[in-house]
Amino acid sequence: MTYSEKYMIAEYLANFFDRENRMFSLKAENKRQFFAWKRKARRKLKQLIGYYKFKRCSPQAKINEILEFSDFVRIHMEINTEPDVKMPFYVLKPKIRRDKYPVVIAAHGHSSGGKYAVAGRTDIPQIAEQIKHYNYDYGIQFVKEGFLVFCPDARGFGERQEKWAKGNILASSCLWLNNMAIPLGMTVTGMWTWDIHRLIDYIQTLDDVDKTKIGCLGLSGGGLQTLWASALDERIKCAVISGYMYGYKESLLEMCTNCSCNYVPHLYEYMDMGDIAALIAPRPLLIETGTKDPLNGKTGLKNVYPQISIIKRAYKILGSEKLFKHDVFEGEHRWHGKQAIPWVIKHLMQK
Repeated sequence: MTYSEKYMIAEYLANFFDRENRMFSLKAENKRQFFAWKRKARRKLKQLIGYYKFKRCSPQAKINEILEFSDFVRIHMEINTEPDVKMPFYVLKPKIRRDKYPVVIAAHGHSSGGKYAVAGRTDIPQIAEQIKHYNYDYGIQFVKEGFLVFCPDARGFGERQEKWAKGNILASSCLWLNNMAIPLGMTVTGMWTWDIHRLIDYIQTLDDVDKTKIGCLGLSGGGLQTLWASALDERIKCAVISGYMYGYKESLLEMCTNCSCNYVPHLYEYMDMGDIAALIAPRPLLIETGTKDPLNGKTGLKNVYPQISIIKRAYKILGSEKLFKHDVFEGEHRWHGKQAIPWVIKHLMQK
């Protein structure tokens, strides 16, 4: 059996992308128009990801384990994010005493074992390799700076792997979850966003937390989680998106073998990635981009800069240009941190 390129439709779909007018792209010219757009765009994005399908419940927080290390304590906990859904996470608490801690939610990406890489589980050989390769232990990097760090497992990862992924600690369950969720009007993106927002609900009940200083950050799929969670919730006061800011056409439509967690029905009809990030304005936002990151798409940084321009425009409209930074570093797909860590310290700890 043979096939012919003349019968393929990938190019047809790429051209279809170009014909869409991105109905909720940022077109505002002033603050009034920006905030009106922001309200409408958020409602639409929540509809697209199935956010309104999920059910609130009491977190019923439970501590499962407490381990002490030289300069921090690691607490294994779980909360309910929906009536039948539990989310495990680590809390990394510095031994530096504070009345109120600034908070960082450190979201993981793929090939991480979920929270294990972010929380520095070098005692697990596969995780130790990923930490070295991706500089993945940014949860540890922030607890050492004095932040109270929350490292959650996203649905489908770590302790939340579905049965089809069992046996490989680095595997995710995104494909199966999105296959089941989309016909029900839900998405993996929506699940992840909802869970981070419910984690914030819990964080805000804690006596030793500064509720006005909550940040969110992450690499790759952790960048996806940070992008959506921050765009849709003003309680996140500072964000770092690493290895996840580029034009959808090249990086997800054309690179269509990327993980299914990236795909939201009808999204390309409404917005590109930079438009979603613009919803974070005027809160402090830093984007990390590796010059050799293959996820940037076939044109590399040329596929990144147009999205950055959208974000810059939002911050300019609001007179907040100094609250946005783009760190372009020489390297591949990994957490950089060189500018990100001082950025978060500046905006969450030094005020």
